[in-house]
Amino acid sequence: MATYTYTSIYFDNPIIQNRALDIFEPLPGVPRKEKTLFIVHGGGWRAGHRDKFHQIMAAFAALGYTVASTGYRLNAKDAFEQIKDVRTGYMIFADYLLQQGRKPEIFVYGESAGAHLASMILCSTLEMPEKWIKPYAGILQATPYSFLPWDEMMTSVRNMLQSIAGVSYEKDPEVYEKLSLKNWISADNPPIFFLEAELENMFFPELTLETVHQHKRWGINSQWKMYRNMEHGFFYELKRKGQLEAFDDIVEFMEGRLNTVIPDKCERYVLR
Repeated sequence: MATYTYTSIYFDNPIIQNRALDIFEPLPGVPRKEKTLFIVHGGGWRAGHRDKFHQIMAAFAALGYTVASTGYRLNAKDAFEQIKDVRTGYMIFADYLLQQGRKPEIFVYGESAGAHLASMILCSTLEMPEKWIKPYAGILQATPYSFLPWDEMMTSVRNMLQSIAGVSYEKDPEVYEKLSLKNWISADNPPIFFLEAELENMFFPELTLETVHQHKRWGINSQWKMYRNMEHGFFYELKRKGQLEAFDDIVEFMEGRLNTVIPDKCERYVLR
């Protein structure tokens, strides 16, 4: 039995593949929450689809939340075009809420490549449209903190970053700096909840933990939590303990009740 009603909005006419938005609303009779959620899927910048989150969106809708999942061009020239697509989808969702007479209190979720794109609309000014409504807060999983090459970087990660940067680091390092979240951390950032996997093998939870410490010093109520036995990009369904725990924590964060214990340092890969 469905727990939601839905609509899909395409950005363009004629349609441009993947520039579209799915919106799930709670069923009539379910008390509707004012807080809303905007999701950016992952997939290495060149793969993935907005429908990956339909199951999770349905669970949020059952609780009364309006949830949107956006697509973006997977064949884009570079990440700047994808950031523009995500901003477009976000503003379409914000306008959708405004047309209903609702205040756009939008939480932005992303994981992996989606966490990068989400972090850019949360914290950066890249591809900023003339009209913009600042997100209420962010929720990020497996966040790429820096686009710059690092020692022992996996070849697959290096290739992904170069593909979506559109140029090699050696040829234009400034592009990599612009696309790095580390350069957009400021006192103007909204609160962000970083969900980290204990078995993360691509990006560095240690760096998002540093971000939360800095946010706290600025008075920004960001949160950070590591999920035991979970892997990169684990929040794609609601079956395992860590996935269900993350879902509950996101709800608590959206309702302003989450208060995670922020460790001084990140410890992972504990043998059990």
